[in-house]
Amino acid sequence: MGDTNGQVVAGGNGQGNRLDQLNYPTDVLIDKETDSLIICDNWNRRVVRWSRRSGTTQGEILISNIRCWGLAMDDQRYLYISVTNKDEVRRYQIGDKNGTLVAGGNGEDTGLNQLNTPTYIFVDQQQTVYVSDRDNHRVTKWNKGAKEGVVVAGGQGEGNCLTQLSHPQGLFVDTFGTIYVADSENNRVMRWPKGAKQGTVVVGGNGRGEGANQFKVPIGLSFDRHDNLYVVDWGNNRVQRFSIE
Repeated sequence: MGDTNGQVVAGGNGQGNRLDQLNYPTDVLIDKETDSLIICDNWNRRVVRWSRRSGTTQGEILISNIRCWGLAMDDQRYLYISVTNKDEVRRYQIGDKNGTLVAGGNGEDTGLNQLNTPTYIFVDQQQTVYVSDRDNHRVTKWNKGAKEGVVVAGGQGEGNCLTQLSHPQGLFVDTFGTIYVADSENNRVMRWPKGAKQGTVVVGGNGRGEGANQFKVPIGLSFDRHDNLYVVDWGNNRVQRFSIE
């Protein structure tokens, strides 16, 4: 906190596919067990791991030939990856190259066993997988072993009513099952309590713009342990922090 300059911990050597480069990375998580970063290196169609130890100059490829977008890891260190070109989410043991299908994988459409460009994902302690089903304008929940998902936010077509979403992306689910979602094209972050038929606007929702209460396509979100909300405000080239109730 208080730093005005960031520190490069992965990439930083221009756009490319060498092991010391990244190409439009879309998501990252910290693997505490190995003290490393796992990164979705989207345009290189690979998932890579970079040690956080000082002196690290390149990453290693964990999974190749995968058009990944979002990443999550559960308590048992299974890695979950959303694969946008196959409209599915797969679960991997670290070192496994093939993975197991846990959501979607039945073509691109609106059926409950289908996804349409899944982006960010969240996995809870029961290995329930939540998926931002971006181009279906909904968030779906897939219980462990389920063959189809349940709509838990949106799903009423694209729009800006409180029952609707427009290209949802960043996703977080708290211990009560409350869903927080970056409702990208509506320039707002919404909260959907467990079982709710409509959400409430937490931040944004004041039109597209550069104001402190506005966004220009928010795509990612995260919370810290003090319940501060961080939002990746993509079109404004910034990250914003909010203190919310």
